[in-house]
Amino acid sequence: MWVLARSLLIAAGLFAPSLAGAGDRRPLAVFDLELINTSLEAERPDETQRLAMLNTMLRERLAALDRFRLVDIAPLRERIASSPQLHSCNGCELDLARALGAEIVATGTVQKVSNLILNMNLVLKDVPTGTVLSGGSVDIRGNIDESWRRGLDRLLSNQGLVPVAPGQTAR
Repeated sequence: MWVLARSLLIAAGLFAPSLAGAGDRRPLAVFDLELINTSLEAERPDETQRLAMLNTMLRERLAALDRFRLVDIAPLRERIASSPQLHSCNGCELDLARALGAEIVATGTVQKVSNLILNMNLVLKDVPTGTVLSGGSVDIRGNIDESWRRGLDRLLSNQGLVPVAPGQTAR
């Protein structure tokens, strides 16, 4: 019971709009999205570029919410690169985020099933407890810039992380 109550309080603190200034924004480490290629086709340079585009978009979208203060992950870039993939490292993302002084960590993947079918996943966790604060998945069709952008926007809006005006949908 206590764990559930604590999780709800953490989530409420994460998603409640900040009424105070920038000093109250929670420090968030956003690690690069990882490509999981389960297709029969080799990874292509345009997919590497799309992944970089998505990483920039993700950081911009989360920073624009004014709920978070993005933590610079550059000091640990080499350590992150030499770590196992963060989506399957059994909690190493929490240790890395803790070393950066973050209270929340965001990790995610883009899985390429085929050149037509892709899946995006994003998880935000509370660093001290490892509790999942938010998580989601979307399937996209088409391996082009526009479908990747729309997929990320939908993924964020489904988690309440991108405000969508009434009567509108995420692009």
